[in-house]
Amino acid sequence: MGTAMEAAGRDAGTAATAAARVALVGVHGFGTHHLRNLERLQSAGTVELVAVADPQPPAPGGVPPSAAVYPGLDDLLEATPDLDVIIVATPIQTHAPLALAALNTEAELYLEKPPVASLADFNRLADAAGQSGHGVQIGFQSLGSHALTAIEQLLAAGTIGTLEGISATGRWVRDRAYFKRSRWAGKRSINGVDVVDGVATNPLAHAVATALRIAGARTTADVASVETELYRANDIESDDTSVIRIRTATGLPITCALTICAPESVEPYVTLQGSAGTAVFHYTEDRVTVETADGRTEETYGRDDLTENLLAHRRNGSPLISSLLDSGAFMLVLEAVRTAPLPAPIDPAHVRWEGDGDAGHAVVDGIEEVLERAGRQHATFSELGLPWAAAAPTTFRFPAS
Repeated sequence: MGTAMEAAGRDAGTAATAAARVALVGVHGFGTHHLRNLERLQSAGTVELVAVADPQPPAPGGVPPSAAVYPGLDDLLEATPDLDVIIVATPIQTHAPLALAALNTEAELYLEKPPVASLADFNRLADAAGQSGHGVQIGFQSLGSHALTAIEQLLAAGTIGTLEGISATGRWVRDRAYFKRSRWAGKRSINGVDVVDGVATNPLAHAVATALRIAGARTTADVASVETELYRANDIESDDTSVIRIRTATGLPITCALTICAPESVEPYVTLQGSAGTAVFHYTEDRVTVETADGRTEETYGRDDLTENLLAHRRNGSPLISSLLDSGAFMLVLEAVRTAPLPAPIDPAHVRWEGDGDAGHAVVDGIEEVLERAGRQHATFSELGLPWAAAAPTTFRFPAS
């Protein structure tokens, strides 16, 4: 009997440490990031990438020779049993059906941001996840930063006094080629199917998600209202320059002032406005700067990988860093954007173009100062009296759930 028990123990230990069988859906765009990360994890013996799916075949040598290639997830699932993790890194409008299909398996799910393109789809996905009992990690990588724990500690210690507000500021450059890279880029919908591309929901979504996490707003119950003021300088459907003003259930204001029509790209940041100082989190660099009457300090932190965190959750039930339900607050912001009036075009008199052809990009006059003022004053562009800001903010209030 002892021998049988020892063998069973060895088998259990092997199962706990065996490389996780992973499938990746979407190998282009941000999927290439996952391919690089999975290559790292496979080299460490943590995972085995057994299959990928994409209607556009991967580039030669783009995936390991041992990984089977399929045109779609249905084909992959039919031919590939016993998956441990499925990663979905596909266009926004495909997230809901692919995620639901993944949850019908025994695998854990990693779903890129934004989770889905509507609050209704989010609720369906949350129900399916609850019924499956599987973990669903959402790809807000900045939430793995150890800086967030340090920020919690400095707030608890009263280092910057009472937290009075949070602002997220992002100014990036995106050229004409950016909006030509795929048929869904710059679209609110395609043939009646929600896409909800836009500065706050896609390229700078991490700024919104990080500000919400710092504010303690995770679930749909944590947000009282969202105001949107959406604009576009490019000839697109979606917004490229916007203010999103959020009020949490506790009354804390969060103002996200964002553009992809800046003269140059700078690292986005989240500012904590305290009664006795400020803390600025440059979330792509995991760097926190604190300024108080005692002076200025700066520190850079490490970061946990979300795929590794999901694997740990699968092995031992470790809490997910960026769970589906904890993206509920972000989904209310996306829903506010989705149902808002069409983004107002910015008067071309206040837009200049830099660069030629597909490399050309729009620059909104004075946008750097405008974003700073909006975040500092928790004001929308129209409230600041900007000459191109003709739209009034649209308010969405959500009952606590």
